[in-house]
Amino acid sequence: MGLTLEACILILKEHHLLKSSAIQDNLSQKFTSATYDSRKVAENGIFFCKGAKFRPIYLQMAKNNGATVYVSEQPYAEGNGMHALIVRNIRKAMSLLAAAFYDYPQDDLFVVAYTGTKGKTTSAYFTRGILNPVTNNRTAMFSTVERVVGPKPEEQFLSDLTTPESLDLFHDMRQAVDNGMTHLVMEVSSQAYKKNRVFGLTYDVGFFLNITPDHIGPNEHPTFADYLHCKLQLLVNARKCVINAETDYFQEVYAAATTTTSPDSIYLFASADYQAPAGIDIDFRFASQEADLAKSRFKLEAGTLKAEQLKITGEYELELIGDYNESNACAAIIGAGLAGATYPDTAKGIANVQIPGRMEKLDVPNHGRVYVDYAHNYASMVALLSFFKKEYHQPHIIVVVGSPGDKGVSRREGFAKALNQLAQRAFITNDDPGFEEPQDIADQIIAGIDPNKVEVTVELDRAKAIELAIKESQPGDIVVLAGKGSDAEQKVRGVNTPWPTDMVVAKDVVAKLRG
Repeated sequence: MGLTLEACILILKEHHLLKSSAIQDNLSQKFTSATYDSRKVAENGIFFCKGAKFRPIYLQMAKNNGATVYVSEQPYAEGNGMHALIVRNIRKAMSLLAAAFYDYPQDDLFVVAYTGTKGKTTSAYFTRGILNPVTNNRTAMFSTVERVVGPKPEEQFLSDLTTPESLDLFHDMRQAVDNGMTHLVMEVSSQAYKKNRVFGLTYDVGFFLNITPDHIGPNEHPTFADYLHCKLQLLVNARKCVINAETDYFQEVYAAATTTTSPDSIYLFASADYQAPAGIDIDFRFASQEADLAKSRFKLEAGTLKAEQLKITGEYELELIGDYNESNACAAIIGAGLAGATYPDTAKGIANVQIPGRMEKLDVPNHGRVYVDYAHNYASMVALLSFFKKEYHQPHIIVVVGSPGDKGVSRREGFAKALNQLAQRAFITNDDPGFEEPQDIADQIIAGIDPNKVEVTVELDRAKAIELAIKESQPGDIVVLAGKGSDAEQKVRGVNTPWPTDMVVAKDVVAKLRG
């Protein structure tokens, strides 16, 4: 991979990002590495001065390590003697130059992208579950849980971010292409647009699943309007759009899709009994046939000619229980259909998909049944607990939950609201407190809990909270370990501290109980 200075300047000028440049010698010089981390600079590399925590000393380190070009929003004396590209927006510039540096790998992939407050990860796994057999194991995936850039085990690894920095994103896309992958399923967070990590990227299919207040806070989105605006950008940058017609703010979502996409390339889906607004045709409807504690079964039907042409209608069965997952499955089937899959391959592919950290179950002798789930905001928590209330016929529900620090402040109030509605017992604990005080986070959750409805215990040691909840449970009770799913780290004051995962801790408790 590589890029010349001349190409960089042309790209930046084309997008009106270049303010000035200082070129030390000829424009045809080619740099062969690119990074924003001064510790990873290689000889003849380009270095991006990005981030609120950037310090000029990092540029000096990059220069000492062999960087010959730097891109920044302002000139630095530490860069004297280097080529300098001074830009209006460093993150937009980095995304555009990253795509070019890695030779536009997205052009060699059929990209299906998901955004939504909840359901992104489940939908992504379902889509890959369908496409992977159809493409002969050539479907990559970038999700909150893991990144798959090739068919071999060593080409699959845990994710740090739902949508990584642009340089990392395009690097992994290039790696996927070089590994023979032909399709990519990816989650796109609102922060990816807020921080221009996907600036300039166009998707073959873009999904809008839903929107509820989340990620609102001083370190994320200042307002809900800003959150919604960032979410909508995925549709603006997609060749074909698929929208859950039952989402809140549907009119705004649909309008955003039509700004760049013909209505013929916009697909809507909804449940069978949903009453669509006047003048709106629903392309696909799903009807639940059975959703129990073993399987979910539903039927997908086409409501328009363009929907029929995809040839994906029929009966479906899911290993992942929970009727609320049928909407995610419907989205995945449509995405796979637009990528070329047809029934019955779509039904075969989705039938046995299992997702790390989603509805993992553990029975505890002489105690309750434990579920580990990634439910991490009000909407996902309500969907999860409502399913348990229905399927277990009003069980006693015990929830272990915390809320992340430094982000998603609105989740704290949302958790309290969900607990008031559907739980009887709660253990408030740690979940990636970051640089905030864990007790402060717990206090904010508790402030919204009605003590007349929910009995609350604060135990900031998450392992201890899980142990207390399981030991307290009685046969027939449901113990929900919410928020972390299969996450194997706790983020504490800038340090990713190893965490055995909630399920491992739960199994350890069971082992102790058995003596």
